[in-house]
Amino acid sequence: MDILGYLLDALTPLNLGLALVGVILGTVIGALPGLSATMAVAVLVPFTFTMDPAAGLIALGAIYTGAIYGGAFAAILVNTPGTPSAIATTFDGFPMAKRGDGGLAVSLATIASVAGGLVGAIALLLLAPPLAKVALAFGPTEYFWLAVFGLTLIAALSVGNTVKGLIGACIGLFLSMVGVAIVGGDVRYTLGMQRFLAGIDLTSAIIGLYCVPVILDLVANPDPHLKPSEAGGLRLGEGVRVAIKSKVNILRSSVIGTVIGILPGAGGSIAGLVSYSEARRSSRQPESFGKGNPDGVLATEAANNATVGGGFIPTLVLGIPGTPPDAIILGALLVQGIKIGPTLFTTDAPIVYTFIWGLLIATVLMLPVGLLIGRYAYNFIIKVPKALLAPTVALLTIIGSFAIHSNIDDAQLMVGLGILSWILNRYGFQPSPIVLGLVLGSIAEQGFVQTWLIGNASGRVAEMFFTRPISIGIILAALLTLLLPMWSDWKKNRRKQLSRTDDPVSDSGSRIAPEVKTRDLPSMAIAGLFIALGIWIFTGANGMSPLGAVFPWTISAALAAFSIILILQHLRRPSGPASQRRPQDPGSARRLALALVMLAWVIALPMIGFLATSFAAFVLIMLIADYDRPGLRTWAIWALTGLAICAGFWWLMANVLMLRMPAGLFL
Repeated sequence: MDILGYLLDALTPLNLGLALVGVILGTVIGALPGLSATMAVAVLVPFTFTMDPAAGLIALGAIYTGAIYGGAFAAILVNTPGTPSAIATTFDGFPMAKRGDGGLAVSLATIASVAGGLVGAIALLLLAPPLAKVALAFGPTEYFWLAVFGLTLIAALSVGNTVKGLIGACIGLFLSMVGVAIVGGDVRYTLGMQRFLAGIDLTSAIIGLYCVPVILDLVANPDPHLKPSEAGGLRLGEGVRVAIKSKVNILRSSVIGTVIGILPGAGGSIAGLVSYSEARRSSRQPESFGKGNPDGVLATEAANNATVGGGFIPTLVLGIPGTPPDAIILGALLVQGIKIGPTLFTTDAPIVYTFIWGLLIATVLMLPVGLLIGRYAYNFIIKVPKALLAPTVALLTIIGSFAIHSNIDDAQLMVGLGILSWILNRYGFQPSPIVLGLVLGSIAEQGFVQTWLIGNASGRVAEMFFTRPISIGIILAALLTLLLPMWSDWKKNRRKQLSRTDDPVSDSGSRIAPEVKTRDLPSMAIAGLFIALGIWIFTGANGMSPLGAVFPWTISAALAAFSIILILQHLRRPSGPASQRRPQDPGSARRLALALVMLAWVIALPMIGFLATSFAAFVLIMLIADYDRPGLRTWAIWALTGLAICAGFWWLMANVLMLRMPAGLFL
C-alpha cells in the first residue's frame, strides 16, 4: 500500500477525535508549570492499551506535541517555561508581552510550533532510516561538545556581563551534580540529606528559578502584570506577515530541531537554545534579542516542536528513545506487541504510517486549538485582578513542583531556589545561565567523563576531545557563538567612543560625559562566596572515585576562576559615590512578606494538609497583592474564588492524576 494510502486510515472520525482531544489536553497540561509532557503521556498510557495500536499512538503523540507547544503560554504570559523546552521562549516572549505584544507573541509561537512540528513529522515520514544514522555517529565526545555548544548561548544572553553568566552556568552545572554521580555512582553534595539522593529535580528548579521571582516582583507595585495590547486580540494577520518575513529563520530552526531531536537525550531544551543562538547570530539586530525580538520566539518554538518528530526517528528505527515521553511511547509500542527496529516500517507499516500521519494531523490542529486557547488565556491574564493572579500563579508553582514526584521536598526546594534566584538576579546573576547549566549538566558530565576515561586508558585524552571531525565542527560553532556577541559589543562600544571623539559637544553645548562603570561591592561579595563554594566542591570531590570526581574538580576550578575574574574586574573600576547607592525599593516589604508566606506554606503543607494550607496562603497572598482595597462584597467573591481554585486543583490531583496528597490535620 502506498504511504499516502495510510492517510485515509488516520482521517477516520475516531483518529481525528483522538488527535483533537490529545492536542487540547496536551496544550493545557503543557501550559501549567510542572505538569510536563512526560507526566501527561505517562498518566494516559494505560487508557490506550484497549485501543487499536495506531489510534492509541495517535492519542499519545497528540498529547506529546500539544504539551511541548503549550509550554509557550506560561513562558510568554508569566515568564515561566511550562516545559523545559520553552526555556528560550521566555527570553523574548515575556518582554513582548510586557510591552503589550503578548497576543502577537502567542500567535508567532503557534505559527512557529505548527511549522516546526510539520518539518519534524515530515522528516519522520520520509527520512527516518537514513536520519537515524546521524544518532549513531555521535559518541560521548560529541555529546559533551554539544552540551558546551548549548552553554555558549550564555554569551548571547549576557553581553556586557558574560562573566556573571559563566558563573551562573557553573552554579547550574554544580546543581546538576547533586545526588548519585551519573558515571561512577558516587554520592555527592547531599549534605547528608536523603532528599538530595535523587538530585535536584529539573522541573522544580526551573519553576523556582523563573516563576518565584516573577511572583515576588508581581506584588511589589500596583502596575498591571502585562500591558494591554492596543491592537487587541492575538493579531494573527500581523503574526503571519512576521512569520513569512522570517521564513528562513523558521525553516533553519525547524531543521536544527529535527536533527537535534534525533540525538538521544538532547531534546527540545538544547534545540531551542541552539536555534535561538543561531537566530541571534544571523540577525541584523542581535542586540535586540532578549528585549522582545519576534525572531527569538519563532526560532525557539519552531525548533522545540520539530524535536517531537525528530525524537521519534531513533525511537522507532533504533529502539533508542530520545526523550522521556519517547521512552513511554516506546513502552506502549512494546506492550502492543510491536517489534521496534528498521523492519518496523515494513512489517508493521499500517500502524507506524497511520501514527505518523496522525501526528501530522495533530500538528495542524494545533493552529486553531492554540489560537483559541491563547486568545482566552491572554485576555484572562490581562483582565484578572492582581490580588487573584498572584496567589493563583503561586498555587500553580506549588502544585507543579509537588506533582512531579508527589513529594513535598520538591516544592520546598522550588521555593528556596526561587528566593535565591531573586536575590542573585538583583545583583546581575540572571537565572537563565543557571538553568542552562542544570539542563545540560548530566549530558555534559556523561560525555566528559566517558571521553576522559577512554582517552586516559589509551593515553590520548587531548586527541579524544579535540581531533574527532564532528567534535571539531561543534567546537568551531561554539567559539563563533561565544565570541561573536563579544566582538559585536566591543565594536558597538568602539563606535560610541569614536563618535564622542568626533563630536564631543552635545546640542546644548555641554560636553558628553563618558559612561563610567563603578565598583559593585555586593557583586564582589557574592563572587567571594562563590569562590568559597568552588573550594568546597573541590574538597568534597577528594574522597570520590576518579570517575565521580573529575567533573566536579573541573567545574569547581572554573567557578573559582570566573569569580576571581569578576572581582578583579570590579577592583579596576572606581568606587561609586555614596549618592549612587541602590535606592530603597518601596515594594521590598511586600516581597519579603510573600517570600515568608510561601516558605511557611510549603513547610506547613505536610502537617496541616494541602487544601487548608493552600486556602490560607491564597488569602494571605491576596492581602499582600491587593492595592485597590475593594469593598467587603468583592473580597468575599475573591475568597470564594480562591477556595474554588484550591479545591478544584486538589480534586484534580487527587482523583484524576491519582497523586498522594498530603492530608495532615485537615485535607
